[in-house]
Amino acid sequence: MTASALEIAVIGAGPVGLALALHAARALPQARLTLIDARAEHGDLSRDGRTLALSLASVQQLERLGAWNEAAAQPILEVQVSQQGPASVALLAPRLGAWLGVEPGAAALSIRAADEGVARLGAVLSYGAIVEPLQRAWGEAVAREPRRLASRFGTPVAALKNRDGGVEVDAGVVERFDLAVVAEGGVFADQARKALLHDYRQTAWVGQVGFDASTRGGAAGAAGVAGAANVANVAFERFTRHGPVALLPLTDGRAALVWCVAADDDPVRELGDAQRIAVLNQVCPAQAGRIDSISPLKAFALGLNAERTLTEGRIVRIGNAAQTLHPVAGQGLNLGLRDGFDLVRGLARSSDVNAVLRRIEWQRAPDRWAIIAATDFLARSFTWELPGAASARAIGLAVLQRIGPLKSALARQMMFGSR
Repeated sequence: MTASALEIAVIGAGPVGLALALHAARALPQARLTLIDARAEHGDLSRDGRTLALSLASVQQLERLGAWNEAAAQPILEVQVSQQGPASVALLAPRLGAWLGVEPGAAALSIRAADEGVARLGAVLSYGAIVEPLQRAWGEAVAREPRRLASRFGTPVAALKNRDGGVEVDAGVVERFDLAVVAEGGVFADQARKALLHDYRQTAWVGQVGFDASTRGGAAGAAGVAGAANVANVAFERFTRHGPVALLPLTDGRAALVWCVAADDDPVRELGDAQRIAVLNQVCPAQAGRIDSISPLKAFALGLNAERTLTEGRIVRIGNAAQTLHPVAGQGLNLGLRDGFDLVRGLARSSDVNAVLRRIEWQRAPDRWAIIAATDFLARSFTWELPGAASARAIGLAVLQRIGPLKSALARQMMFGSR
C-alpha cells in the first residue's frame, strides 16, 4: 500500500478537518478519503458567529485551497499588546521607560504588517465564514470524484482501534482504514482528559462590542506614528490583573471580545451590560476607542488539554483533538491547520506511511511545544500572586518592542509558526 493509495478517514468537519481533507484530495490524487462528522451536513453555517483570528499562513493556505472568503474577513494590520494600569514601565521606572522608548499610556508592544514587509499579519472572521467555503469546496470535490471521496455527516464515531497496520473506525458499522486523522476538538469543558492537563480556573467571556464612532477615527498608535494602522485593522490585547482582554476587529466596525477572568472570583458574571461596558472602558487601551455597546456574552472554561504525541499507531490527532490551549495567544486554530498541512505534505512525499508518522512527531515538535509552552506560561502567570509579576510582564513587552530582531522573530512566529 503506497501513501497515494491510502484509505484515509478524516474525523471532524470543522475548519481543521475540512482543510486537511481538501488538501489531501489534491495532494494525494489516488488516496480514498472519507470525511465523518456527527453534525448535520446542511445546517446554516453562516449563523455560527464565533470569531476566530487566522494567521497569515492560515489565510494563504485557505486561499490555495480555493476556500477563502475575502469579503467576510477583516485584515489585521497591527497587533498591540499592553499591560493595564500601574504596571506601565514609564510610570514605575521612568529611566527604564525612557531607554525603552515607552511613554505613559502607550502600547508596550506594537507589531505592524508594514514593518514586517507583508500586506497583513492575518485576518478575523466568523467560524461560519471559515467553514462554509471549506465545506462547499469539499462538497464540489466529492461530486466530481464520488468513487474516491465521500462524506458521512450525522454519523458519530464511537471508537477507534489500531489493528494490523490500520485502524478500525466504529461509526455504527466497523470499517477498516489505513489511517485515521482525528480533527474533532470541542471545548475544554466537554473533552475527555488527555495526558497533559491543567485547569486554569479561568473563564473566557466571549461576544462582541461596539464603539463610539467619534473615538475610532485616527491611527491606532500614538498620534503621528509612521506606519500605524487605522484602528479598524488593529487587534488589541490587554493584560489585566484578572487575565487578558482581547479586541479583534470585525468588518462592521465592531470588535470581537475575549475577556478572561478568574473562575473562582468572577468579576463579570453578575454585572449588567452597562456595568460590563464601564469596566471594559477602564481596562481596555484608549487607542481602541470608547465602547458603547455589548452583545450577550457566553462563558467558556479554560484549560490546557494536550496529548504528548500526535500519533498512536495509525491514528493521528491534530488541532484541538491534539492540544486545546488558552486563547491568550490566539494560535489554536492556526497550529491545527499547520499540523494538517505538514501531515499531508509528508504523505505526498513518501510512500512509507509509518516513516511519515514517525517523522511528523519531531517535525511538528518545535512549533507545537513552543506554542503550548508560551500559552501555558502566560495563562499561569495571571494566577501568580507574586509582587511585581505584572510589572515584569510589562517590562518584557517593552524589551521586545525595543529590540527589533526579537520583535520580528515573534511576528514571524505569529504569522508562520516555527519553521
